[in-house]
Amino acid sequence: MIDMASGGARSRSGPAPDPDALRRDRDAGEWTVLPAEGRQGATPEWPLEEQTIRESVLWADLWRKPQALMWERYGQEYEVALYARRFTEAELVDAPVALSTLVRQMADSLGLTTPGMRANRWRIDRAEETGPAVPKAASPSAPTSARARLKALPGGSG
Repeated sequence: MIDMASGGARSRSGPAPDPDALRRDRDAGEWTVLPAEGRQGATPEWPLEEQTIRESVLWADLWRKPQALMWERYGQEYEVALYARRFTEAELVDAPVALSTLVRQMADSLGLTTPGMRANRWRIDRAEETGPAVPKAASPSAPTSARARLKALPGGSG
């Protein structure tokens, strides 16, 4: 009988990389910053057979997202179309739970979820966002060591 190894490293094991980490040099590779206004231009042609009205609406919406710039760069029209098709199937009341799981995994792979964005090392340009302001990582005048940051907090001790 062959002993199959279990466990081991997995592609998404461990903490997700943080683009705002104080020590970015620990994270290998660069992050791609996507414009918040999303992809401009015409929606690509649907690459699969017979598109439904719901698929058409979702397809157009997906290609306006910032992530669509990367899909276009890597020629992922089929992957996005399959995601749109499976998503519309998963919306149905009697859809199997496994289909929803597949849709979530596909969304991760396409960078449509927060974990998927991190795994792909993509982030949306904050300067363009209209949501609440997010504090930036340490500024030149801010304390840089963990001890100094704790001392800067009210009631912090050192």
